[in-house]
This record gives sequence, C-alpha cells and structure tokens, in this order.
Amino acid sequence: MAVSKTYPAATLAEAAALGLTLFGENRVQEFAGKAGELDKLLDKGAASPMRVHLIGHLQSNKALRAVELFDGIDSVDSVRLAERLNEAAGKLAKRLPILIEIKLSTEETKAGLDPESAEAAQLLERLPDFAHLETRGLMTIAPFGVPEEETRACFRSLRQWRDKWSAQQPRLALDVLSMGMSGDFPLAIQEGATRIRVGTALFGSRPTYAGQA
Repeated sequence: MAVSKTYPAATLAEAAALGLTLFGENRVQEFAGKAGELDKLLDKGAASPMRVHLIGHLQSNKALRAVELFDGIDSVDSVRLAERLNEAAGKLAKRLPILIEIKLSTEETKAGLDPESAEAAQLLERLPDFAHLETRGLMTIAPFGVPEEETRACFRSLRQWRDKWSAQQPRLALDVLSMGMSGDFPLAIQEGATRIRVGTALFGSRPTYAGQA
C-alpha cells in the first residue's frame, strides 16, 4: 500500500501511472479534496482502478462520508464505528472491506483496540452479522524508536492474535495482516505481514497537511 497522506493528487496520479493501485489516506477531508482530481483513476470501470483505503482514525460521525469516498476502512477500532459503517454501507448498497486496528503499543498517541479488552471480544462476536461489512484482517502500528526486537515482537503478536481469533471465529476471514511501514517493513514481512504501508520510502519527505481530519 502506497501511503499518500499529505501528498497532492498529482503525486498519486504519477504513482498510479507507474503501476501502483492501492493507496492509504489518513483523513476523510484531505482525501475528499483530492478525489475530484482523480476521477478517471478512481473509476471502477477502468482497467486498473485506483483503490484508496482510510488508514487513519475515523470518528463515527464521519462514517457515511468515509464509505462514500473509500474502498476500504483499515482502522475499525470500536463496535460503535462498525455499526455506523455497516449502516452507511447499507444505505449506499455497498459491501465494505475493513480491517480491525489493534493497539499493541503503550504509546498514548496510538489508536486501536486492546486485544484483551471486552470491546475487542464483542466486536469479533458481532462482525460476522454485519451484512454490509467484509472483515479481511488486522492492522497495527509498531512503536517508534524502540529496539528491533520490540518491533518484531509487536508484529509477531499481531500474527498470534490473528491465529487465535481465526480459530475462535471461523466465520471471519482474517487473511490480511497490515503491519510495517517505511522504517520497519522488512521485519513485518519476516513476521508474516501480507500488506505493508509505505509512504516516505516511495515518495520522499512528507509535506505537512494543514487541514483537519
């Protein structure tokens, strides 16, 4: 996944011309401003349409707009958000791919579900019954600036939780493990990542986005 947050629409178009098809964006409002410039590339009737997923934290009151804009939501972190996304996808006659975001870091700035929480257990129980959501796997962000073994342990833990939950919830397909970014994706791949999220290594230094989520 090419993480294109804060980069302009022209950068996405150039990357798509080079063969990239899956992009990750952090903010609903920011991508809404780019989408109009990418109409032809986002057209589902195109030979190789660009697919864009939301990978940043999503407030439940923005669920409808997010479902309108994105091909998947990779940061589902509560039952309430899943309910809102399912409702929104139903209104739009859409089946929405999602990933569950799991917090495996003690950093307060990290979003995601505590895998041992009651909320996580409830979400896993309810997801198979949300007719308009297609649960595909898990996502996590490793802690920054820690020793390699701590990073590796984070990725290994996500894989272990996936294996445990797959056995407990056979109605859920948890094939995708989205973990690893520009600075740590080799470790993530070694620990079983099926999707890495790479921005800076593809596009260079990241410009600042001045807007709101």
